[in-house]
Amino acid sequence: MLVKGKIFWLRLSRTLLKPRRLAFFEACLIGLVSGLAAVLLGQAVEAAGAWRVNLSYRWPAYLVLPAIGLVGGFLAGWLVETFAPEASGSGTSDVKAVLARVPLPLNLRIALIKLISAILVLGSGIPLGREGPTTQIGASLANQLSNWVPTSPEHRRQLIAAGSGAGLAAAFNAPIAGVLFVVEELLQDVSGITLGTAILASLIASGLSRLYGSQSWNLGLDVAVSQTTFQFQEIPFYLILGLLAGLLGILFNKSILAGLAFNRRVLHLSLAWRIGLAGLVTGIAIALLPVDFRNNAGLKDILLSGQSNWQFAAIAFIVQFILIVICYGSGAPAGLLVPTLFLGAALGYLVGATEYSLLGIGVPTTYAHVGMAAFLSAVSKVPITAVVIVFEMTTDFNLVLPLMIVSVVAYIVADKIDHRSLYDLLLEWKGIYINKKPSGEGLLTQISATDVMQRRVETLSKQTTIDQAIQAFSDSHHRHFPVMEKGLIVGILTQTDLGNIDSQRISGDMTISEIMTPEPITVSPTSPLSYVLLLLNRHNINCLPVTEGRKLVGIITRSDIIRVEAERLSGKTDQQIEPKSAPSCVIYQNRAPAIGKGRLLVPLSHPHTAQTLLEMAGAIAKERNYELECLQVILVPRSRIPAETPVETARSHRLLQQAVQLGEDLHIPIHTQIRVAHDVAGAVLETIKERHIDLLLMGWKGNTSTPGRVFSRVVDTLIRQAACEVVLVKLDETKGFKRWLLPLAGGPNSSEAVQLLPALTSLSLSPEIKLYQVFQPNESNPDTTILDDSVRFLQRKINGTIEGIPVCASSVIDTVIDCAQNDQTDVIILGASRESLLQQVIKGNIPETISSKSDRTVILVRTDTV
Repeated sequence: MLVKGKIFWLRLSRTLLKPRRLAFFEACLIGLVSGLAAVLLGQAVEAAGAWRVNLSYRWPAYLVLPAIGLVGGFLAGWLVETFAPEASGSGTSDVKAVLARVPLPLNLRIALIKLISAILVLGSGIPLGREGPTTQIGASLANQLSNWVPTSPEHRRQLIAAGSGAGLAAAFNAPIAGVLFVVEELLQDVSGITLGTAILASLIASGLSRLYGSQSWNLGLDVAVSQTTFQFQEIPFYLILGLLAGLLGILFNKSILAGLAFNRRVLHLSLAWRIGLAGLVTGIAIALLPVDFRNNAGLKDILLSGQSNWQFAAIAFIVQFILIVICYGSGAPAGLLVPTLFLGAALGYLVGATEYSLLGIGVPTTYAHVGMAAFLSAVSKVPITAVVIVFEMTTDFNLVLPLMIVSVVAYIVADKIDHRSLYDLLLEWKGIYINKKPSGEGLLTQISATDVMQRRVETLSKQTTIDQAIQAFSDSHHRHFPVMEKGLIVGILTQTDLGNIDSQRISGDMTISEIMTPEPITVSPTSPLSYVLLLLNRHNINCLPVTEGRKLVGIITRSDIIRVEAERLSGKTDQQIEPKSAPSCVIYQNRAPAIGKGRLLVPLSHPHTAQTLLEMAGAIAKERNYELECLQVILVPRSRIPAETPVETARSHRLLQQAVQLGEDLHIPIHTQIRVAHDVAGAVLETIKERHIDLLLMGWKGNTSTPGRVFSRVVDTLIRQAACEVVLVKLDETKGFKRWLLPLAGGPNSSEAVQLLPALTSLSLSPEIKLYQVFQPNESNPDTTILDDSVRFLQRKINGTIEGIPVCASSVIDTVIDCAQNDQTDVIILGASRESLLQQVIKGNIPETISSKSDRTVILVRTDTV
């Protein structure tokens, strides 16, 4: 009952915690919370602003406005300085830095302080925007949520970007602009998960803002669409507007930095007093201006609704430009995007009024709308977002073409002078330089599990007894064994599981199915290492099986990840195929049911050897319950692109048809494919990686005339790089498979050769096998344990004669050749043994020499080296 309950909860958690599903659920929650925060901020600022304006009518404005500005600014600065210094400024640049993997804090504390301090600052009349606070609040809430409900590091970045996009969308009631701002400025990523989470969060946040906020898609405005016009003759003035916006946008950016530098170097005051003084100066300036300047939202309304003149627009531009620089330079916790839009509206109105006075055409309000996009594009270097945000606020198709013209011109002009956006400049002012080129920091997201996993996995059967499991752990250096049933993974057994058993409860027939962890946590071959590491840390485990469905294809441990990071840090990289070729192209493939425990790959090239190789592969596959993967490679010149080169496939299909027929006769699943490639070795290695091959069996001519090569260019590459067991066969078809000779010297390759013999000798009705162990003449008491154990193993597996013979000789090569000659051996099977011999196999000394000097069939076995 406990096991069933454990399985239920494991299945439920795995269903709910799938990374993509969890990311979209979190995006909805982020959009909801960010939207509510934006609504609260907006309504609180509107209420505070209305109270301030109303108070200025009842009492002397020259007293009320400066006093409110001083007190509101001081309180906001004190809150930020005392509880969350990270909340000062716009916050958008900080979010961008975090998304670039700069370790800056984003949490619930910052979100709360930003919300309260922004209400105080904006409500006291300081002419900054609420989009910066909503962006940082959304990102902070997203990051806090991702800490409460852990997700992968890459998904966390995407959720933070979605939270900031939701904050922007809620501030302007512009969901599309929120998504584009994420893609164009913050994350610069257009993957499906990024777009999906950003769209969901922005849509929900914008919907809530519209429902509980302004009830409109406009920027707090009610502008008649019919007031906007566009004529062909106006294009030169739109070009002039773009040019002016580009130049003044750069001036604005430089002025903001100058304001920050002035406060840092000249005003040696606390943050509270700096913001308080900025509020005081703002209050005095507004009190001296006409009453229309007391309400910042009212200023926008006047400009965009056509209730102003060019003098009003000019004064508004100059005064607001100066006040924005003063207030933001103080460190006030508010944004710059809304002020940027206002300055663009004032500039656009001036250009439109000039055109109307000179030519009598055009409407200044149209230019005011278009000017917003132009100035934003120049300042923030986001031309697409600039066009969309104004369009969403107006929903006027008449504006689309002029918006595109001025935004592109302003962007080009500003980018020519300084390619950095305002947010990049603000980060550099803080000493943060974002490298937009890929770096090693994202290493774990760039490498997948299939690149690192161990493909050769020691497993246990579900029916294994506790005593047998204990013996398996004592014989192996591994501390975890996947548990298999019918070729599928059903659990995992760790050393801890064995240690937790009450020894008094152990019975002789107790199996590991009673103590194993059922339904183990697994990863797919394509999972990035960042996600693998997240699962290892979240569940406090040291290894994860890698599966396709429930089929085990490998295992990955913490040590594997550490090894990869260490190799990259030390500058080591995996060897590449020599010479480097273009990727091969699969032009035909046929898949059978994936019901085997593993896969055996047979590259087919010559019709006269294909049948024998297939019979050998079929014998191994049947004995090991493997599936067969048959590959035919069609080579094309390196001057041609494989994916674009027409080829003739009739011969390839005839070769593969032999494999299909063999599979039907032996009842073995057969997968076939044809690849077009520059290089056979490259195509084989790509197939091994993509299809998770466990064993490669291929023909080998036995020698090579190529200088610097041991076996051949193809075989040398595969023997070094193939991440699976390799079996090379040099066929002599004049001889059969009756008499076998296997020299032993211990080690994994020799042991693997012994393991292969039961399958290979099934090609003969009555095989005769001789095992030779060669000892040096000076060894007085040779140890024949390996020889005796191998003989006993084969006697249990093979119905034939098996003989073990110790030989004293100084040359392994001469001994093997002489014994093969004397015994009339049909097949010599070689497995390199000790470390020195393993190096000789790689260099080719022993097998190449034996193969070239012997006229027998020679089989070379190399275990999985990964």
